[in-house]
Amino acid sequence: MIRNTIQDSSLLLEIGTEDIPARFLPSAIQQLKGNTETIFKDNHIRFSEVKTLGSPRRLTVIANGIPPMQEDRVKEIFGPSQKAAFDADGRPTKAAAGFAGSQGISVERLVVKKKDKGEYVVAVIEEKGIYVRELLPDILKKIVLSVHLPKSMRWGGNDMRFIRPIRWLLSLFDNETIIFEIEGIKSSNLTRGHRFLSPAAFQIKEIPAYAKLLANNHVIVDPQERIRIITEKAEKLSSSINGKIVKDEELIEIVSNLVEYPAPVLGSFSEEYLKLPKELLITVMREHQKYFAIEDIKGVLTNYFIIISNTAEENSETVKIGAERVIRARFEDAKFYFEEDCRKKLEDRISGLKNVVYQEKLGTLYEKALRVKKLASYLASKINASLTQKVERAALLSKTDLLTGVVREFPELQGIIGKYYASNDKEDTAVAAALMEQYLPAYYGDRLPETETGAILSLADKLDNITSFFSVGLTPTGSEDPFALRRQTLAVIAILLNNGYALSLNDIVTASLKNLKDTKQIAETALRFFEQRLEPLFLSEGYSSDIIQSVLQLSAEIPLKEIRRRLQAVKEFKGTESYNDFLTAIKRVKNIIPATAVPSLKVKLFHEDAEKKLHEKFTAIKTEIRSLMDGHEYSEALRILSDLTVPINYFFDNVLVMDKQEEIKLNRLALLKNIWATASSIADFSKLQ
Repeated sequence: MIRNTIQDSSLLLEIGTEDIPARFLPSAIQQLKGNTETIFKDNHIRFSEVKTLGSPRRLTVIANGIPPMQEDRVKEIFGPSQKAAFDADGRPTKAAAGFAGSQGISVERLVVKKKDKGEYVVAVIEEKGIYVRELLPDILKKIVLSVHLPKSMRWGGNDMRFIRPIRWLLSLFDNETIIFEIEGIKSSNLTRGHRFLSPAAFQIKEIPAYAKLLANNHVIVDPQERIRIITEKAEKLSSSINGKIVKDEELIEIVSNLVEYPAPVLGSFSEEYLKLPKELLITVMREHQKYFAIEDIKGVLTNYFIIISNTAEENSETVKIGAERVIRARFEDAKFYFEEDCRKKLEDRISGLKNVVYQEKLGTLYEKALRVKKLASYLASKINASLTQKVERAALLSKTDLLTGVVREFPELQGIIGKYYASNDKEDTAVAAALMEQYLPAYYGDRLPETETGAILSLADKLDNITSFFSVGLTPTGSEDPFALRRQTLAVIAILLNNGYALSLNDIVTASLKNLKDTKQIAETALRFFEQRLEPLFLSEGYSSDIIQSVLQLSAEIPLKEIRRRLQAVKEFKGTESYNDFLTAIKRVKNIIPATAVPSLKVKLFHEDAEKKLHEKFTAIKTEIRSLMDGHEYSEALRILSDLTVPINYFFDNVLVMDKQEEIKLNRLALLKNIWATASSIADFSKLQ
């Protein structure tokens, strides 16, 4: 009762370090939170909240709602079996006495409990919680040492590894400093501000003042607050010149983890550089300098940019002058590469592809381009034959920009810069667009190729990637997918579904494999790989697992657009009143028919009224169902098919299928097999619930 009258406490731990790389900081902050919560729970310490913060020079934990005492707990330790612990008269044996002694209790306190199939003596030990304050030095040390990230390092003569060298440790429990030591670094209530603007150490006397005191010393410790400052001030600066920053959430996060005191600064460059491709300028600013590009309200790139400095606003002019000087040099390099590249046509680079290995077992980029050309030609013949010449030309040029100076410097511009070079070479506009669109979509949900030529080239390129790597045994395993084959498979699916192409997976996979050697059994493996991507996709669209399983078996043989239509039809049918009765009836059919072939149906062998009526009804609707299927009217086909419910049930209630006469039995099975064949051409009803 006394404990409950004492107010809960807060804990602050700050790990001061050398600058942590921006790409590792979010992971470190997240890991620190999870590890702290786990360590508290393992030590039976209650808490209401654990917050973690961080900047390039510090990782911070603030835990609230910590009671002064550990939780009391009861441990049950199983000992010897009851038979071994007590003799026939129920007196404790030496085994019982020894076990009780080892647990520090009297033998009279042992109890008997069941475990598995036997009964054992158990020592029930009550452990009273001790003061949390006494545990904190060890706990804080564990928290610090629990953070493990890639590329950790040792420094000085220390054996300890951490993401970057630790320079100070701050720890407070309410207003009290908790002293612990790691590799000669002793904790205190001292922290440090901004490396240049407030380098001196200063005290944190109480936890609520922590963030404010750091802000007063030019450190914004909350990453979300840094993002807010960057976003708001950058938008304000861009609005001042009637522009807006090019949206880039990833860059905002990167920059927020590079600075402790963000101060956006507006800079500009010569309009002369705007003659270069927009994507090239943005990439130079983003990748080399972490600058934000600015476009006007129409989306046209301007000659302004924003730097996020790590200094006070009064230093903005100095930052601006330095940034403009650096970006001018970067743009000069980009201009040089671009102009040099434009002196040589993409067509003249085709032969150079013969000198670049695509993959050791799959030949050169030239051989890759020829395979893509052949497959793209086949796809064009099925989709739009008038585009054949364009897609063949695009396929042949598709990898030539990989040999250019700009792409060597900025690999992420492959395809994009190819489009500019193709336009410069006076190539057909559809061909130029296809060079960029061959890489779309980059992920499921990304934008798709806008041109048919681009869509065909993208399909051909990705299909060749998938099947060629499969053909040499380089398939994804577990979480490993170094060639992004899962992503490319989803991209193929997205294009097929979005564009509604009347192509089956079997057709396009088979066509792709014709360009490769030693492809036995690869088709089946590749088709299964596609099927595995389809199920979660359709689940995300709201179709239940049983509906998907009932139709997915057909995914290799019919176009994916028809798979989706069938899924919708079955989903709607499942909501009708006739569904359950029909499902029960058709499953009776499925359950009795053999997997092996039976002789052809002979009408003259029908003797019973029920089998005659079932055959008559089936014959009457079979042609209509086939016609509806050909017209892709699956919902109507299912409605007509459900008319078999009554005659199927009448048949089973009045006819012995397994007649003693083999000929009669096989004829009845033939009728049922024919019914199932028609039904399963729509969906496998045995998979439905």
